[in-house]
Amino acid sequence: MDIKGLDYNTGRDKLLMPEYGREIQKMVDFAIDLPTKKERMACAHSIVRMMLTKVPQIRENAGYEQTLWDHLYLMSNKLLDIDWPFDVSAAEKIHSKPTPIPLPKNRLRLRHYGKLVQEMLDQLKTMPEGAERTELVRRTANQMKRDLLTWGHGSADDEKVADDMARLTDGAIQLDLTKFKFEKVTAIATDEGKKRRRK
Repeated sequence: MDIKGLDYNTGRDKLLMPEYGREIQKMVDFAIDLPTKKERMACAHSIVRMMLTKVPQIRENAGYEQTLWDHLYLMSNKLLDIDWPFDVSAAEKIHSKPTPIPLPKNRLRLRHYGKLVQEMLDQLKTMPEGAERTELVRRTANQMKRDLLTWGHGSADDEKVADDMARLTDGAIQLDLTKFKFEKVTAIATDEGKKRRRK
């Protein structure tokens, strides 16, 4: 719908730093066109004071004045010709995006057990039989049961743990449920589960 006389944001230029608003941007554009450096400098100081009223929480940061002048420099598209009270040469780093964190290459087969359980299961594949392996099997099985109770929507059957353990160790570990006794564990209500119940 196009109505004469109405000025929509969609038809305006995109703001370089929207947190300061369109009026501050207009002030910056006005300052760029002022004829003398003295007038531009006085206007720049006024703009920085106005910017501070728009984002007063910036005062909590160390070196906030430097940040404000960096923002002014960016909002002017580097066209504001003044004697900058701070070094603004590194201002463009504000808009640079951080390097993405690389994802782990070997994906977990069953994510609800987590990386540590996966590492224990991998170790069990190659461990020789003995007391140390028996103890690691006991600890791993009990941790898997706790993880299932926490992240498996309350379903933590002994058979499920035994089946997953056999599958994830490529058959190296076979739990004999007639002899193996799990520790008593109770379901831990996660924040997500609580939120779901409230709805």
